Amino acid sequence: MNPIKFGTDGWRAIIADDYTIDNVTRVSQATSEWLLKNYKAPLAIVCYDCRFGGKLFAETVAKVFANSGIKTLLSTGITSTPMVSLGVVKHKANVGVIITASHNPADYNGFKLKGEYGGPLLADKVKEIEDSIPSSASVDTSKLSIEEFIKKGLIEYTDLETLYCKQVEKHFDIKLIKKSGIRIAYDSMYGAGQNVMKRLFPDATLLHCVHNPSFGGVAPEPIDRNLAELRTYIKKTKTIDVGLATDGDADRIGLYNSSGQFIDSHLIILILINYLVQYKKMKGKVCVAFSVTEKVKKMCAHYKLPLEVVKVGFKYVCDVMLNDDVLLGGEESGGIAIKGHIPERDGIWIGLTIIEYMARTGKTLDELVKEAIKITGKFAYRRIDLHLTEDIKQEVLKNCRGNKYSSFGKYKVKRIETIDGFKFFFSDDEWLMIRASGTEPVLRTYSEAPTASIADDILESARKAIMK
Repeated sequence: MNPIKFGTDGWRAIIADDYTIDNVTRVSQATSEWLLKNYKAPLAIVCYDCRFGGKLFAETVAKVFANSGIKTLLSTGITSTPMVSLGVVKHKANVGVIITASHNPADYNGFKLKGEYGGPLLADKVKEIEDSIPSSASVDTSKLSIEEFIKKGLIEYTDLETLYCKQVEKHFDIKLIKKSGIRIAYDSMYGAGQNVMKRLFPDATLLHCVHNPSFGGVAPEPIDRNLAELRTYIKKTKTIDVGLATDGDADRIGLYNSSGQFIDSHLIILILINYLVQYKKMKGKVCVAFSVTEKVKKMCAHYKLPLEVVKVGFKYVCDVMLNDDVLLGGEESGGIAIKGHIPERDGIWIGLTIIEYMARTGKTLDELVKEAIKITGKFAYRRIDLHLTEDIKQEVLKNCRGNKYSSFGKYKVKRIETIDGFKFFFSDDEWLMIRASGTEPVLRTYSEAPTASIADDILESARKAIMK
């Protein structure tokens, strides 16, 4: 058996290759041992999203847990990652498991772990589980029966979708949003957010809100190039005020204005801080990943908010949220959490917060953007992943560590930050970031500048310097 390793957000692998019943059983055995070691009478929640085999793999996990004497709540249907995290808190469970590969292509599935506080299980705890994964499965789940465990009281079904919808209705003024006349288009990308939005906003324009484990041949990551149908619909009909999209497990957000223009996560973070502080009179620390726009610093300085920058990966943001009074935690990939909810990314929750902002103020999404940019100044953000050989990747990293890059083309390096990767500042408003993938021969390059043309030029200059 190959060793199973957890990445920045769970274990993911290709279905029927490394992602098999036997390997899911191995991970489940390690998780059950960890639970029994750390809790006297542990309670677990097990769920699955829309991916192929999700129910089968979730039942495998539940069987392993129940076979170890662990009381397990098993979802009645597809669930999003935020639903699982909320369910862990509401049911006072010790751990949550969701079978999902998030935004990965359809041939992947995965195994995410959630802590009792309703967010990603922290890195040290995940490492404990990872280190105890057996080399082979010692439980034959095909000989175990869900029905028998239900009779014994070790497995119960739970409706986390209804639980989540009730939480949304309690927190948001849904009547106000509907009364405002804001016309919403929602694209679930065939993902786990589809049923929630059908229930909450049945009059919204709903795209790809059916079960399709192939995701229509497009990876369910809510970025502009993957959302052509939503973008085109908004542009053609000219009847939509806001377009919302979520990824496969609905913890990431994609957003469009009424013109079909993509509003990236950096702008969303700035909009949210402005709303929460100026309009809702909330305070707290802001915590963002290293790859997020530097304009967050200006927004926080404007409102006198403390700011902490952490490594890339929401688990690092979650760690801060558990220990400090955090107003907002966010990352470049569209995963954002805010005060008053769980310490977890939640695409629908964040989308509704912005729509509520529009409804309460009567302003368009463009006006919300302008309001935020008035504080921070305009900027453009770009990212390109460079696929190269492992040797070249390691050589570039060695050069970065050795301070070999004093410039990239005409852009002279003034200072460097190394929280996670290498961020080269050419001025306060122009920078380049280089960060390596931990699993592939890929270098991720990011840039920010006052205009898109400068940001693009920085990336091209970096590519030439790296590949020469």
